[in-house]
Amino acid sequence: MHYALIGGGKRMRPLLVYATGTAFGAPLARLDAAAVAVEIIHAYSLVHDDLPAMDDDALRRGRPTCHIEFGEAMAILAGDALQALAFEVLTHDETSGIDPCTRLDMLRALAHACGSQGMAGGQAFDLSAVGQHLSLEELERMHVHKTGALIRASVRLGALAAGCHDPDTLAALERYAHCVGLAFQIRDDILDIEGDPGQLGKTLGKDAAQSKPTYPTILGLQASAAHLAELTAQALQSISPLGEAANALRDLACFIAERES
Repeated sequence: MHYALIGGGKRMRPLLVYATGTAFGAPLARLDAAAVAVEIIHAYSLVHDDLPAMDDDALRRGRPTCHIEFGEAMAILAGDALQALAFEVLTHDETSGIDPCTRLDMLRALAHACGSQGMAGGQAFDLSAVGQHLSLEELERMHVHKTGALIRASVRLGALAAGCHDPDTLAALERYAHCVGLAFQIRDDILDIEGDPGQLGKTLGKDAAQSKPTYPTILGLQASAAHLAELTAQALQSISPLGEAANALRDLACFIAERES
């Protein structure tokens, strides 16, 4: 569990929790449990995604994947235990002052992001799409679940922890997170073709080798880059009513679109 969780990474999902919560004036300590929980869920999902029965990856963040290091059975158990730990962290957070009803909403949001309408459903779609020719709409529906669900949950958890319950504001943040989640995946697909293996810390070209549909295979590299820019612009427009308070969210959206790893 420690190997999977502390082995590096961009910590993008915790950063989204903090950026959203601080936009509404929450102190960092109030956001810690939510930030930790989403990163633990992300770590668990990578352990399981890397398994031979899933994406069959041997390298993650420049190191052997969990099942290569410890064996498949132990990797499965580590992923299971990490998922449970994420919810334990949220339920046992007694120092943040978050009221029980809000905490329940946060637990519900995180659970939804993990399940059949979130990451698990998206991964099932991904596995069934191997060798298939998807439309852009089908590809984006898959990534809205597989990649986007936890990103949207990260933003929502940050807002809820900060005490934001305004429906219009939460809807605007949902639009932001939706666009950022798809932008994140497009950049991933582009980097899988033209990224630096040393910076990425993982094997390049795996999607093409496994005949997986990606943005570049459907749109081409140039059109994928244009779609990435369009989604980033939409994300920034979604949070424009928040003014300067949302600067950290803007910075993250731009970083996601331009990152090299």
